[in-house]
Parts: sequence; structure tokens; C-alpha cells
Amino acid sequence: MNINRFFIATFLLLSIGLVSLSSAHAEIVEGRDYTVLANAQPTQNEGGIEVIEFFWYGCPHCNNLHPHIKAWLQNIPEDVHFRYVPAIFRSNWVPGAKTFYAMEVIDASDILHDRMYDAIHRDKIDLTQEPILFDWVAQQGVERETFVNAYNSFSVQNQVARSTQMTRQYQLSGVPALVIDGRYMTSGKRGGTPQDVILVLEQILDKVRQEREKE
Repeated sequence: MNINRFFIATFLLLSIGLVSLSSAHAEIVEGRDYTVLANAQPTQNEGGIEVIEFFWYGCPHCNNLHPHIKAWLQNIPEDVHFRYVPAIFRSNWVPGAKTFYAMEVIDASDILHDRMYDAIHRDKIDLTQEPILFDWVAQQGVERETFVNAYNSFSVQNQVARSTQMTRQYQLSGVPALVIDGRYMTSGKRGGTPQDVILVLEQILDKVRQEREKE
């Protein structure tokens, strides 16, 4: 009889622990898990929910988060529109932003985006140096002159200027930073581990959906 009571008590304690753990993930708290932008920003897709990841290729936290974002994107909700925006805080962030937009111009993002992280963080290649960057791009099978022309193009310069402006407008203090619906921001620092960032992202998306239902 005592053994039965012991197992029952143990089961109840475990159940309470699981409920507590579930509750810990059930509620997100402003100031801890996310912040509200002082000035809401316009979004690009009407009707859906926009998610922006502000990043820098040289950021180790962005590198750690990237595979989790990539996995999440494989099953992205139908009502969500996601886009990357390279943040620019300092002049040595500009080459990465130009590279990102040049990739888009020549339709090479699928080839180069992931490899940029690997080259910088795994292979320790300094891709902020343009001669090194251009050589590396050519080694990836991308036509060097085509990339260089896109990299130095007027359209890419405009995109970089826009990224610099957005870095200020969204009041970024660091990267990675996820902005949801032009209003809510969460990051690796506030969300904890990369897995926690994804959980918080999904909870903020639910929050936005619930708010829209009440409108």
C-alpha cells in the first residue's frame, strides 16, 4: 500500500512539473521575451504577417540561429511572409550587406547564403576584404565578373542605404533580431537559446493572430 502511495505521489509531482514547464512556454512576457517597437513600421505583405530577420554574416549568434531559422522556414505557416535584411551598424558590415543583395540580383542566394556563414565561422575567411570575397565567390562556381558588377551596381547601393536606414528605424541594438508584424522584436539574447527564439517567434505570431481576430 505504501508503495502504491509512493508511485501515486511521484506521478502527481511529475504531472505538476510538466504543467509548470508547459506554462513556462505558454506565456511570453514583454521586456523579457520580446519588446514592442516605439514606432510601428510598415510591412510589405498586406494581409499576412511579416517576419524580418536582421542579421550580419560575421555575427556568431546569427550563425548559431541560422540553421534553426532555415529548418523553421521549411514549414513556414501560410499566413507568414519571411525576409532577411542585413543590418549595418559599422562600415565593416557593408560588404556583407552588399554581398547579400548582389546574391539576390544574380539569383545566387541558394548557392552563397549558407556558405557565407560557413566560410566566415568555420573556415575563418575574412570576407569583408573585397579581393578575398570575389575570389571566394568564384570558387563557389559563381561567375566572378557577374557578381562584381552586381556588387558594385547602383541598385545594390540603394539596397544597402535602405538597410542602413532600417537599422535605425527599427531601433536595433544588435543582431540577430526578429521583427514580427512591424511591431514586435525578439532576439537571441531575449529569447535564450536558438530553440527558444523559434518558440518565442511562434508565440508572437499567435499573439498577432489573436489580436487581428479581435479587430
